[in-house]
Amino acid sequence: MIIDTHIHLDDERYREDLDEVLQRAKQGGVERYIIPGADITTLERAVELAEQYESIYFSVGIHPYDKEQYDEKALEHYINHPKCVAVGECGLDYFRLEGSDEEIAEDKALQKEIFVAQIALAKRYKKPLIIHIRNASHDSKVILQEHNAGEVGGVLHCYNADDELLSLANENFYFGIGGVLTFKNAKKLVNVLSKIPLEKLIIETDGPYLTPHPHRGERNEPVYTTLVRDKMAELLQENSEFIEDLTTKNAQKLFHIS
Repeated sequence: MIIDTHIHLDDERYREDLDEVLQRAKQGGVERYIIPGADITTLERAVELAEQYESIYFSVGIHPYDKEQYDEKALEHYINHPKCVAVGECGLDYFRLEGSDEEIAEDKALQKEIFVAQIALAKRYKKPLIIHIRNASHDSKVILQEHNAGEVGGVLHCYNADDELLSLANENFYFGIGGVLTFKNAKKLVNVLSKIPLEKLIIETDGPYLTPHPHRGERNEPVYTTLVRDKMAELLQENSEFIEDLTTKNAQKLFHIS
């Protein structure tokens, strides 16, 4: 069994053929899915899907791009739902920062404030974190350590291959590996993969985004986790069955999924 630990099945791009998407995934051995909370406006859809499909779970959270939407009461409304397995995706993303120095500083400060609030929420309800980090490795690591986020742990979603973050493996954090691993320009991630402890690796798609080779340009689907699994096996010189079993057990341990 494969668990796709990060798949936006609440996205409109899956609405018309979700049953077919899940059927293709099941035929490929994918049997569990986690919809990350990124946007308050899609949270109800994620909950609806989790209640409709036994195989789907969800998390509650706000992506750093949507920080102005942060509504803790709305997240708390669903956090004790039996299918809610995490808080996030939360974190820091400095990739699109623009404006004056003052405006950029204000943006960073608000991102940090909302990130810290979600760490506190996760600790209060004893849920692991799904963490989004882009061009913000140092600040993210400092916040995670200063606020003792390792108490609940979590996953560095779409791990960006920054060596500075590798030490978080010793602080109860896992590393989400997706389709980027199959890209021709993913040399940094390819080179760092073997430095990640095996017991800290999990698989994700981030669908409908970041579709792996040879399907780049198409909508990403959970069945493509098999391509990530096989690439991981090739690079780590293991067989695919070993990687599948390993990453599934890791995901079950982190998210408490049976």
